[in-house]
Amino acid sequence: MQKLLIGTHNKGKLKEYQEMFAALPLELVGLDEVGLAGFEAEEPADTFAENALLKARAYAEAAGMVALGDDSGLCVVALGGAPGVYSARYAGKDATDAQRRAKLLGELAHFAGERAAYFMCVTVVYDPHSGQTIEGVGRVDGQIALAESNGGYGFGYDPIFIPDGHSVTFGDLPPAVKHPMSHRGRALEDLRPRLLAWFSP
Repeated sequence: MQKLLIGTHNKGKLKEYQEMFAALPLELVGLDEVGLAGFEAEEPADTFAENALLKARAYAEAAGMVALGDDSGLCVVALGGAPGVYSARYAGKDATDAQRRAKLLGELAHFAGERAAYFMCVTVVYDPHSGQTIEGVGRVDGQIALAESNGGYGFGYDPIFIPDGHSVTFGDLPPAVKHPMSHRGRALEDLRPRLLAWFSP
């Protein structure tokens, strides 16, 4: 079985990829497994697509193997699309998920009734030997909850994001329900045909 490096230090994100790639004929390996525990790819661009490519290339070249990089974030309409590409750094580099959620809910308190938001994800797979890349894009629309839920699922902004068609947040939805509709799940579905063709014997 061929290996694919998942370029993230985020354990929640790695777990999601492992669950969503379960049906694919690939062995997923994390950064720690290839000696890159302390390596952090830069993401200086102002678009999800550019950051995803930069991360995929950096991890692939550092490990000498095909790697997947993604960039994703929550975009809140009332906040002009923020936090967007800065979602992970929204409350400071070392802030916790809970601190980022609290800051966003505090910001939205100034915008009565304006809760529209969407999650975006761009996923790029890069081969350091050939320079070949493939890309998948996913988006899910919804609303920001009035308060954080205490569901036991998800990570990041999941406990405050209610996807369209549901009355509860991503943090309340089990993986089997969330993954197919999530921004990451949709990006993978977009990527899947090209990924399978790439890794086919």
